[in-house]
Amino acid sequence: MSFMDKALSKFGLVRKSSTVQWTDGRGGGAIGDAGEVVTPSRTLGLSAVWGCTQLVAGTMSSLPFEVYRSAGNLAEPAYGHPLYGVIHEGPNFDQTAVDFWDHIHLSLELWGNAYASITRNSQRQITSLYPIHPEAVAVKRLQNGRIEYAWTDDRGSWRKLDRDVFHVRGPGGNPLGGMSTLRYGVQTFSSALATERAASATFKNGLRPSAQIDFPNPLPSDIRASVIEGLERQYSGAINAGRPFITEGGMKYQQISISPEDAQMLETRQFSIEEICRFFQVPPVLIGHAGSSTAWPTSVEQQMLMFTKFYLRRRVKRIEQAVRQQLLSAEDKAAGYTARINMDGLLRGDSATRAAYYQTMTQIGAMTINEVRGLENMKAVDGGNEPRMQSQNIPITQTEGLGNA
Repeated sequence: MSFMDKALSKFGLVRKSSTVQWTDGRGGGAIGDAGEVVTPSRTLGLSAVWGCTQLVAGTMSSLPFEVYRSAGNLAEPAYGHPLYGVIHEGPNFDQTAVDFWDHIHLSLELWGNAYASITRNSQRQITSLYPIHPEAVAVKRLQNGRIEYAWTDDRGSWRKLDRDVFHVRGPGGNPLGGMSTLRYGVQTFSSALATERAASATFKNGLRPSAQIDFPNPLPSDIRASVIEGLERQYSGAINAGRPFITEGGMKYQQISISPEDAQMLETRQFSIEEICRFFQVPPVLIGHAGSSTAWPTSVEQQMLMFTKFYLRRRVKRIEQAVRQQLLSAEDKAAGYTARINMDGLLRGDSATRAAYYQTMTQIGAMTINEVRGLENMKAVDGGNEPRMQSQNIPITQTEGLGNA
């Protein structure tokens, strides 16, 4: 019997199977080796899963999503484009842009797919996007090559083709759907749930899950029931932990349970957190877990930079390209329209980094003073539209004769 089996058996938990058993064909629930059913609601009950998904979805949904139009070498916000208000302000009557994109990103992190029903006006312009719960959607390829989406919600049953459903695919990139984190991480999540359940059972019993009480003589059934009831009432539960135990009449109390430290419960829980962070590609320190892993850089700043450059970037490109391909028409693309998530929004809460960025961009002439003031919600100033550069940066060919001047 393995260590995990021994630890779980102390609390009445056993591994039910050595094979993953799927309870939902679309990855909504599965039974791992640890015997725990992995579902979105149960998984989100793990603080590490909650922290990782909220960090990624919250960060992504808070970034400005805008429609731009290219004019030569410049790209300016296309405020008048119908799609601009949909993806930047409010995709539908009930949700803000943050609400909608938070749902989309959370669906991607857990299920590997995100769906939204597209509504168009008489001119075939997109007017709204309504999110669809990923567990409700069935996807299949038709004989004519089109992809069909079918789902049921509180308004009825629906069946639409790919032109009328916004589908963002997670890792894997299969036309019919991405890979679900819940499905591929079922063993890690199942073990983490089993560990949490065992820890809860430990605290429920006041860190004394079992003990042996010896009496010199057999007890009558009525007295035995009274003794058990009294012991549970006075000594069970975390609130009674450490309470003195009184023995009399030849009674002997023998502790036979193991403590969390002896069972390495704390180490197991820490390992589960780090495993979950690895699945979601989130540095543990960003969800409040210092940990002991050396796989991440020691500097918190470096971890945040790694998270932004390597893990958020892929998510940003996935959403941007999905919007460009599915929500912008061929005429829009030919006219130079595109959609972009403004990553500069990550600098909003870091005034020092933002100031250094503005300083560099204005010194090399890439931004004007008024462009900087506009980003900071400040009024334009006279002469602020003229790009400026440091005068000491001159070609080396112009330095001849300066030494003799």
